Amino acid sequence: MGFFKSKSLKGNHPNSIGGEDQAAAASSSTKHPYQPEQTYTPPSGPPPPHRIQYSSNQQYAPPPGPPPGHQEQFAPPPGPPPGHGQYAPPPGPPPGPPPGHGVDNSLASGPPLSHIDPPPYHDWTVIPDNALLPPPPSAGHEQPATNNADSQEADRAHDWCRANPLVYPHQPTHDQLAAVNSGDVRLMKPREYKGDLLMPGMGHWKGSTRAGMKDSCLVTTSPLYFAYADSPVHSGKPKTVYYEVEILSMGYAGTNSESTIALGYCAMPYPTWRMPGWERASLGIHSDDGRRYVNDTWGGKDFTEPFKKGDTVGVGLKFSVPESPPDYNVDSRPALLKNSIEVFFTKNGNYCGDWNLHEELDHELDQGIDGLDGLFDLYGAIGIFGGTEFVVKFKRDEWLWRPH
Repeated sequence: MGFFKSKSLKGNHPNSIGGEDQAAAASSSTKHPYQPEQTYTPPSGPPPPHRIQYSSNQQYAPPPGPPPGHQEQFAPPPGPPPGHGQYAPPPGPPPGPPPGHGVDNSLASGPPLSHIDPPPYHDWTVIPDNALLPPPPSAGHEQPATNNADSQEADRAHDWCRANPLVYPHQPTHDQLAAVNSGDVRLMKPREYKGDLLMPGMGHWKGSTRAGMKDSCLVTTSPLYFAYADSPVHSGKPKTVYYEVEILSMGYAGTNSESTIALGYCAMPYPTWRMPGWERASLGIHSDDGRRYVNDTWGGKDFTEPFKKGDTVGVGLKFSVPESPPDYNVDSRPALLKNSIEVFFTKNGNYCGDWNLHEELDHELDQGIDGLDGLFDLYGAIGIFGGTEFVVKFKRDEWLWRPH
């Protein structure tokens, strides 16, 4: 294997890493080990790892504002500091002195306080007296306490009433008025009535029904109240109608049969398979629960104790011209004059209670008093359910209760 002869290359070529200066320095150091270090001018600026040294002769302008941590005097903000400033007083006079301190009225503008008119006096007597307001409505029941009629019979009665509107009142003859006022009143026996019904004497009726008989209603053949002749709004005189029922028996001994007798009034026509008080234009007081019913298909309202065998009970209506209540409205207008109607109940000759027919009503349960407000003729109505024996008395001299 042959060897190549080295040739010199053109140009300066360093023989060590670091460039020509470093190579020359290395060569000089090698050739002259005792020669002192040569001085040369350093490049501008310090080398990176060294701090910058500033000449003490250089002057620099300070940055704006005081250095941190040094106290400086500043101009105060506009206005006085809190709690030390003087403020202009608020508009208007200062508030009066506390109680117990005198006031120099001579320094105040205007008349003395004693000459200023006091505030207007409020007359509390103009507030309505609650005692003159009607009582709150009585709480009603949603279903009867004992006997409950078939809902299908109730629906049939509602449909019947819608198909048969109330009959307008008629002008009675003199003989009709005389007969009713003397107690000469007849009863009509409906087809639902299962039993006997006799009239031993004028205005005296005796009836008996069989056990298990469904609801049935006896109605007088003539009105006991004539709207044209008896209304106090027209006649100017009060009117009272009344009758009694003596209960001889209810149910049968040794059996569980139920029975009920109800006393009341109704306008015509009326579904005779329904108790008085259950349908429109009717009212009744029932023996099984002692509740009163007024156009009430629900459960009635508590009124009296249940009545039973041996009791003589009566129901009446008192019609009168209503007293004008105190008017609290400044702009009052005449209202339609209506009859004042009071329903009362007696038992064994004793007055046991009453209620005003125009009382406050429960809008959810009450159906109003349409047909009972004295604008229609009203008939006596006696409801019977189950086995009973009874006597109906229309003559005044046979009543246990004595009107005043």
